[in-house]
Amino acid sequence: MDNHASTQGAEIRIVQLQQNGQPCVARVKDADTLQILAIRGGSYALAQRALQEKRSLSNVIDSMDATDEVSYQRMIDEGALLPPVTHPDPGHCLVSGTGLTHLGSAGTRDGMHVKLNDPGQTLTDSMRMFKLGLEGGKPESGKIGVQPEWFYKGDGTSIAAPYAPIPVPAFALDAGEEPEMVGLYLIGADRKPYRLGFAVGNEFSDHVTERQNYLWLAHSKLRYCSFGPELLIGPAPRAVQGVSRVLREGKPIWEKAFLTGEDNMCHTIANLEHHHFKYPQFRCPGDLHVHFFGTATLSFADGVKTQEGDEFEIHIPAFGRPLRNTLRFMREGGHVAVVPL
Repeated sequence: MDNHASTQGAEIRIVQLQQNGQPCVARVKDADTLQILAIRGGSYALAQRALQEKRSLSNVIDSMDATDEVSYQRMIDEGALLPPVTHPDPGHCLVSGTGLTHLGSAGTRDGMHVKLNDPGQTLTDSMRMFKLGLEGGKPESGKIGVQPEWFYKGDGTSIAAPYAPIPVPAFALDAGEEPEMVGLYLIGADRKPYRLGFAVGNEFSDHVTERQNYLWLAHSKLRYCSFGPELLIGPAPRAVQGVSRVLREGKPIWEKAFLTGEDNMCHTIANLEHHHFKYPQFRCPGDLHVHFFGTATLSFADGVKTQEGDEFEIHIPAFGRPLRNTLRFMREGGHVAVVPL
């Protein structure tokens, strides 16, 4: 079945599926149809092939035949969707993020500027960090701007697949969504980071823990996350609007539009990427990086308290189908004792 010519030159979005116990890549033909691509090993193998052949990812995808067409909705219903990119060894996937990067709504932005420009206002550490981004987060091309807040979330085992439950540890005090744009990167044999594309993400944090003491931010970020279901190949749109919802028993209990993309940020994507990959330990050949770019919108800020079975839905039309995950609270917990050898 040779279908690659029918979509050649069009915007490329891919998903990753589990078939016969193995990951495979499918190109999104339309809202209802996925084209299975003729490559084994999933999107990681696809990206490695592009590096080895010194071709762009879009060029490799455009040159590939589709071996089959399947129903997108059926794949969702069967639980076959995987994150759009995964590493064969989850220990070689690093999940991280940056915060205080977004300007928010016009009203929020105006309020921020009033506080920042008031000489009598005592600024918190967070406000000072945000101010640094406003003043130096968008340097000229090729220049290095101010570094952002940065945090570690985990390895590949901390990623929940699209439409799968997001586990919440028993010790957590909160379970709240963070609708964000995500960058996906593969480190080449030359130790250079190569961007595969962008996806919709739910960075997901424990906001109660964070608010008790901001020095516990690192703890609050060590939670599961999710991104996808689709990977948009190529550059991200400069201005993006999406909608974030929390549903309970199928009905929205909270809904809000959010803005992302460089035009709505106080840092450039390039500046955030530089300050992540400037560390040599983040440029190990073969490693996969999942990096969240921040948000200014979350239901926790509006007093929402999530519970078992609630569903998060994050939709950015430019990135295809929405990302959905339900909450599953884990019952296991207790003291972890170290065993001496």
